[in-house]
Amino acid sequence: MFQQNISSLAQQLRNKELSSVELTRAFLDRIAQIDGQLNSFITVSEHTALEQAAAADKILSEGKGSSLTGIPIAHKDLFCTQDILTTSGSKMLHNFVPPYESTVTQRLAEAGTVMLGKTNMDEFAMGSSNENSFFGAVKNPWNLDKVPGGSSGGSAAAVAAGLVVAATGTDTGGSIRQPASFCGITGLKPTYGRVSRFGMIAYASSLDQAGPMAKSAEDCAHIMQSIAGFDEKDSTSSENKTDNYLNSLNTPLTGLKIGLPKEYFGEGLDADVAKVIMDAVAEFEKLGATVKEISLPNLQLSIPSYYVIAPSEASSNLSRFDGVRFGHRCDDAKDLLDMYTRTRAEGFGAEVQKRIMVGTYALSEGYYDAYYLKAQRIRRLIKQDFVAALDEVDVIMGPVAPTTAFGLGSKTNDPVAMYLEDIYTLSANLAGIPAMSVPAGFADNMPVGLHIMGNYFAEAKLLNVAHQFQQHTDWHLQSPAMIKGAQE
Repeated sequence: MFQQNISSLAQQLRNKELSSVELTRAFLDRIAQIDGQLNSFITVSEHTALEQAAAADKILSEGKGSSLTGIPIAHKDLFCTQDILTTSGSKMLHNFVPPYESTVTQRLAEAGTVMLGKTNMDEFAMGSSNENSFFGAVKNPWNLDKVPGGSSGGSAAAVAAGLVVAATGTDTGGSIRQPASFCGITGLKPTYGRVSRFGMIAYASSLDQAGPMAKSAEDCAHIMQSIAGFDEKDSTSSENKTDNYLNSLNTPLTGLKIGLPKEYFGEGLDADVAKVIMDAVAEFEKLGATVKEISLPNLQLSIPSYYVIAPSEASSNLSRFDGVRFGHRCDDAKDLLDMYTRTRAEGFGAEVQKRIMVGTYALSEGYYDAYYLKAQRIRRLIKQDFVAALDEVDVIMGPVAPTTAFGLGSKTNDPVAMYLEDIYTLSANLAGIPAMSVPAGFADNMPVGLHIMGNYFAEAKLLNVAHQFQQHTDWHLQSPAMIKGAQE
């Protein structure tokens, strides 16, 4: 059952072949057995999960419910969950229990899902390796000496290891897609504004977007069906009508126009990763797609512009964590200034402190125009590149990351090398377009994800393209053999 998809498990639940309580108990036992190797969970909410599973069984016994009723999932630990610890991977919030529910978790609860717990993450979503968590690094289930990617590495590792059927993640600069690629699962970053950010602990408000992480595109479509749509609690939420993400999965790809940006296949891309991507593109050609080279000329500017904009917004967003209202507070403060400084020095990790300092500097008097305003102008150019390219093609494809998952600790002392891991993903966030990672093969015995990007609010098209690829390949069905019991 640990490698089955949502549709299969939903059918078994409806046919009374198993109950949600039995399914939930099995996953909880598996987490207890395996997660000590991975550290993918911060909190396991066993009592809540079993209560939700019993409620789901009652709904199913009445012939009601959705395709998600009774399905065990997990949430990245920056979604506020009422009366359940929500830490954002930080000492600053190590004791924070929200009095309210995020829109994403609320909508999935209303759909009948069972929340097994909250997954580990880079502190305040700042990182590309999931090594920045106050609760320790997450391990990649394909190789415990490798990173799972970040910042949604806990969700990716949990899905890949069969600890949950699906999980939520967030993507500010690639934090759904990169860990999905490194762990061999499917992850979707929707269009900015497609999924509500209400109740998400913010990193960079103009970039953050929530999305699903699962074994397959079909499973991601099930999750999107519940979480997408306008939310009056989120001022950046789009009122554009949502699609039925399941209805279009089986549309043939004949005539699909694929663009390959020449900038994605230059210096820095591992040759074995490039081969996997081109083999995947060849598979699409067999399915009736056509391929052409395109250009995104401002791609190389995405890293410098992102690392001005994101830290600037983080500097503003994280100013609320001061030891006054909630979260960590230093002991025996001499005065108010001492409380502020020591609380923030103790509560924030090194990477978060660094980004706050960078952002504060970029926003300071005399530097705002030189850095922040210029970065926003570059952002507009990057967006225009995508708009022009997507006038010519239906989707854009390429690698998610230049390499497969790298070794734990191998880049912690080289921030530039770490930031360069996001070279292919950042631009989609800056432009606000939807993008996803789909398992496409292996290089050096580690998973490689195919990056698929589309036009605004074209999530249904991306899911269709990914699903058709997965109907003709089995990369998404592969399981990490080194995790005991991964194969049934």
